Amino acid sequence: MTDHPGETDFRAWVLEHRTRLRTTAFLLCGDWYLADDLVQDALGRLYSRWGRVVAAGDPRAYVRRILCNLHTDYRRRPARREISEADVSTLHSPPPTSMAERDDDLVAALLTIPAGQRTVLVLRFFEDLSVEQTAALLKTSPGNVKSQTSRGLEALRSALRTQPTKIEGAS
Repeated sequence: MTDHPGETDFRAWVLEHRTRLRTTAFLLCGDWYLADDLVQDALGRLYSRWGRVVAAGDPRAYVRRILCNLHTDYRRRPARREISEADVSTLHSPPPTSMAERDDDLVAALLTIPAGQRTVLVLRFFEDLSVEQTAALLKTSPGNVKSQTSRGLEALRSALRTQPTKIEGAS
């Protein structure tokens, strides 16, 4: 059986980047299960175009765009969402180690702000993209990215101010 051209390189790339992709997807949608689905779909799309994407440049940029598009598509099409009848509120997918070490309050606050602002903040500050890179990825103007960033940061600050503070070292 012959491998798809570049399959070994694709597998190595996925092993190196999947945890970060999953975290990015989670920060976009706030649901580990949906994040897994978004990453799986994105990687499937990447696999079918692997040779062209590698030849064109950075595969991470391509996958970030796919993740953002898939997340937007998911938000816009509620009829496609699965509705579960069972109570699975006690089950959760553990976050990757890097996320477990992050401030839970910050992630909770991030998930309360509007999705468009959250997307811009995740791309700008978690993925460390410039205003121009974010604008190109989202197919919008740099001015829109700047205003979404400003509004998103203000909404995030407000959400963090309204959260109850944890008392460190309390018995």
